[in-house]
Amino acid sequence: MWAWIILYVAMTLISALLTPKPKVVNAKPGTIGDKDMPIASQSSPIPVVFGTVWLTQPNVVWWGNLFVTAIRRKTSGKK
Repeated sequence: MWAWIILYVAMTLISALLTPKPKVVNAKPGTIGDKDMPIASQSSPIPVVFGTVWLTQPNVVWWGNLFVTAIRRKTSGKK
């Protein structure tokens, strides 16, 4: 039994040491304009489509209730 426990602890330590570390990146928060979402604008042209195609940022009249919400980090023990 002790041999299995020692083997388990050794394998766990080796696994932790060989795991690649994530790179720290200064990421900026996303905005609605970053996505390929439909837009509603009088100045953009209305595409004429024949058949089935993929449109990036089509000009539409209404597309749901879109809003951006900040992600807040909770700290332990504090409100």
